[in-house]
Amino acid sequence: MSRLILALYSGLMRLAQPLLRRKMAQRAAQEPDYDVAVDERFGRYTQPRETASELVWLHAVSLGETRTAAVLINALRAEHPGLRILLTHGTATGRAEGLALLQPGDVQVWQPWDTRMVVARFFEHFRPRLGLLMETEVWPCTVAGARARGIPMVLVNGRLSEKSLSQALTMSPLAYPAYGALTAIYAQTANDAKRYRQLGVEVKGVFGNLKFDAAPSTSQQEIGKAWRKALNQPVLMFASSREGEEALFLEQIIARNQQIRAQAAIKSIAVKYLIVPRHPQRFDDVAALVAQHGLTLSRRSSWQGNPFENSEAMQADIWLGDTLGEMPLYYAMGDAALLGGSFAELGGQNLIEAAACGCPVVMGPYTFNFSEAAELAESAGAAIRVADMAEALTAAVERVKDPQAQTRMSRAALAFASTHQGATGRTVQALAGYLTLASNQASAPSGG
Repeated sequence: MSRLILALYSGLMRLAQPLLRRKMAQRAAQEPDYDVAVDERFGRYTQPRETASELVWLHAVSLGETRTAAVLINALRAEHPGLRILLTHGTATGRAEGLALLQPGDVQVWQPWDTRMVVARFFEHFRPRLGLLMETEVWPCTVAGARARGIPMVLVNGRLSEKSLSQALTMSPLAYPAYGALTAIYAQTANDAKRYRQLGVEVKGVFGNLKFDAAPSTSQQEIGKAWRKALNQPVLMFASSREGEEALFLEQIIARNQQIRAQAAIKSIAVKYLIVPRHPQRFDDVAALVAQHGLTLSRRSSWQGNPFENSEAMQADIWLGDTLGEMPLYYAMGDAALLGGSFAELGGQNLIEAAACGCPVVMGPYTFNFSEAAELAESAGAAIRVADMAEALTAAVERVKDPQAQTRMSRAALAFASTHQGATGRTVQALAGYLTLASNQASAPSGG
């Protein structure tokens, strides 16, 4: 039965290929990198065919996973000099970030579209000796294809939310064999491990979250701290905001401004608002949304130097963080950050980087993607939870206008981030056996 279902799934995915090509063309209008090497997604490569099983394949679908993968890749290279990496992605931002991780001998391509034929081309061309999937990326045809070829597949930094578990249980004829075909699962938390076991699969380790071991750029933090010190008003950041959330944020800003004007005799602190959207293709949309709400805007990409020497920036109601790779700068500049994805039913974005930069976090009710990290941060005093956007803005403003409260939360955030480090070392140690076995198999003579 499972073979028949896998065949039906593969057939449906094959029929969907024209839709994927159309989607990539549409995305390329906003992000040209989606036009790069599109045929790779369908198993057609310009890279030389591998003649020996040397590559260790690591799949990091998007920007966040790729940044996390960097920590693991660097640690693996330190333990296994000469390691060759095959790096795959599903998004343009992930691929761009991954380019900096490559060394001579490494290969980078798009993730193979999950049909049996495309997956077969991928494995036959690159012949990886081990596959590492980051966090959530378990694809039925891919895992089945690896198992048929004797390639160990390990899910690292694994997380499974209640929502994802429910979806997997609904799709159990596909999900059960896919998860069951994994060689090992290393979960982030005990709750993640419990949910994996509900799918009937063994979890071989609970190692914590690799994101705690990612060190935010020190140089960017220094710049952000210097800017924060030079500004004469606190900065309230909306970090990794998602579609639908920015409108709620802007409406609350307008409401606060109206309240301040209505109560002019009451001393109110002036706050600078910074929005950093989660997805770069939405930068222009968010800029347009700000204008629609009658607020003025200054884009980080337009600044020449620092913001406090830019009259347009200092007069603007809203700053838009429309650059990639500068989150440490933004967090260091911010006195507090609202957590994107947590004010709509999206599950919340990663709050660990904010904590590592010492930025207090205000999160909404929806944090199921990082539920344990959110709970731990709240318990540590590094974050507070609120019911909605109105309460979030009120709570954040209360903290940014109280230097002592802000400092306490900032110190708690740094302590929280450092306390939970160590997942990388545990993961590397667990993978040592697979890498040694794969190395022996790769170097064994092919004939008798």
